Amino acid sequence: MSGPAKKRFGQHFLHDGQVIARIMRALDPRPGEHIVEIGPGRGALTAPLLARCGALDVVEIDRDVVAPLRAACGDAAGLRIHQADALKFDFAALAPAGSRLRLVGNLPYNISTPLLFHLLDQAHAVQDMIFMLQKEVVDRMAAGPGEPDYGRLSVALAARAEVNWLFHVGPGAFNPPPQVDSAVVRLVPRAPDFEILDHRTFDRVLLAAFGQRRKQLGNSLRGMVGADQFAAAGIDPSLRAERLSAADFARLANLIPARDR
Repeated sequence: MSGPAKKRFGQHFLHDGQVIARIMRALDPRPGEHIVEIGPGRGALTAPLLARCGALDVVEIDRDVVAPLRAACGDAAGLRIHQADALKFDFAALAPAGSRLRLVGNLPYNISTPLLFHLLDQAHAVQDMIFMLQKEVVDRMAAGPGEPDYGRLSVALAARAEVNWLFHVGPGAFNPPPQVDSAVVRLVPRAPDFEILDHRTFDRVLLAAFGQRRKQLGNSLRGMVGADQFAAAGIDPSLRAERLSAADFARLANLIPARDR
């Protein structure tokens, strides 16, 4: 048995068999698929994944759980452990030429959002992702325009992936129990059905718009988007950020001159 969960790593170890079974059904791993688990911890999900696939890469930052993890998996030869920080890890390097990875894991709450974007930056090597995250974060990820949880994260992800809210998980599924509820989400990277000329400019517009979300867009984007650009995009500058779709924001961002990007 490994030691207690470490607060600095945001560790809450999954132990609920029914939740593990639901994640396995959602992922439905097949032999030959290249599965990567992020944050395997004590191996609650690792062992059934290995049983289904025969081989598995896992990325774990905490060196103290590596030996107990191997033991929990019966020292299986197919378990490849990468003791590394997932925020800095090159996941694409694990994908054999011509193949893509399937990612799964119970992500630490304290790094979940930056980790999602780190993974989406490597989307060319990723088929899909099934993650457990703080429910509040998943609600924001999956929200649409006008919904209470809709915000910068919702729009940024809508431009990069299909997001599907799968199911709720209560605190009792973990040891130690977190102070918040969790949820499981599926992300499938894909290009948007609208044009984004420059992702950095698009993200900068989102940051300004949602950084002052109570303001009208004409005010929050002042100095970045002018009246002529609002008119050309067909967007009312008196609207607030939560009323616009990802495609709307892309039209605005695309009208910013290249010299101002």
